[in-house]
Amino acid sequence: MRAREGAQAYREVLAQPGLRGLYAIGFAARVPLSATGTVLTLHVAVGLDRGFAAAGLVGGAVTLGTALGAPWLGRLIDRVGLRPVLLLCGLSEVVFWSLAPFLGVTVLVVTAFVAGALALPAFSVVRQSLGAVVPEVRRRPAFALDAMSSEVSFIAGPALGTGAVLALPSTVALWLVGVGFVLATAGLWWLNPPTRHDGRPPGREAPSMRHWLGAPMVVALLGAVAAVLLLSATELAVVAALTARGETGWFALANTVWCLTSLVGGFLYGIAARPPALPTLLAALAVGTIPVAFGGPWWLVTVLVVPAGAFCAPALSSAAEAVGRLAPDGARGVATGLHGSAIMLGAALAQPLTGLLIDRVSPTAALLAAVGICLLVAAGAAVGLRSDRQIASP
Repeated sequence: MRAREGAQAYREVLAQPGLRGLYAIGFAARVPLSATGTVLTLHVAVGLDRGFAAAGLVGGAVTLGTALGAPWLGRLIDRVGLRPVLLLCGLSEVVFWSLAPFLGVTVLVVTAFVAGALALPAFSVVRQSLGAVVPEVRRRPAFALDAMSSEVSFIAGPALGTGAVLALPSTVALWLVGVGFVLATAGLWWLNPPTRHDGRPPGREAPSMRHWLGAPMVVALLGAVAAVLLLSATELAVVAALTARGETGWFALANTVWCLTSLVGGFLYGIAARPPALPTLLAALAVGTIPVAFGGPWWLVTVLVVPAGAFCAPALSSAAEAVGRLAPDGARGVATGLHGSAIMLGAALAQPLTGLLIDRVSPTAALLAAVGICLLVAAGAAVGLRSDRQIASP
């Protein structure tokens, strides 16, 4: 019965005009985005034979550029509309990915930062449009479906990127990523999804941030940071632990189980009549991850990631849904851009923190530190929202 009700809820979302195309093109656009870091890293480390330290600089430059550029691109969408921003991003992608194979590491770091700042805002655009056009009663399954789509793209993108670099010259792999960006940008240009609920054209008027960047929005953004930080730390810690046991090859299986469990959790969250609020989901994600920190052989790790994975997509979906609900029309682009920056910030913070603790202490200590941060954010969110229940589930 619940499965039929869930399927009906998702069918109602997909029945809305334009949403099937938005999900499809959004997914296609996220694949090259999720492959960018992997392809650039392998190009520098393997193709250019400059090692992983230099590759980390290039990957970090892209991440930093994307985090800083997302709110600015969102503000541009609010002011001038989607298509001019897509034109700017598309031209940037063409120039960068055409020249990237011929650049040295130093120049590549600088240009990667600029390309990241002007990267196609696929995640933000999809969520901005969902927040604008989906009725409130259907937003939870709509954002849950988006979270599940993102999960699949983060499985497909790095895998395809790695396969391309290993099977082809890294130069060709870079160009393929660029082609993917160009096609995705053209698809979003053609679809031109609505970005405002009121249907009015973009303009210069925008509500002041102090009117909408209150405790609920801050909690949603910090929740996204904490969830992604914990997810990234889990990935790195599991890889390190399995590598220490000589079982690195089994990470693919553990990661697949982890992601599939997240998809199931996201599906159930989308159809829940009264789902937990974001602070509860963050706490559940943290507590469910604790057993993973103590790991063991590959088969035990594969089992232990199941409770951790069950709350991945729900936590991310809850944060995205809150941002979409709380953002006013005139500032929806900025708000979803800040949400994108929060996601990038969580990943950017996790990598050096987790790596340092893995090297200096152990994978267990690294993962427990990330769990502690997530629990602190969950507790702070619960306290901060005690007098303001806007972000709580209806």
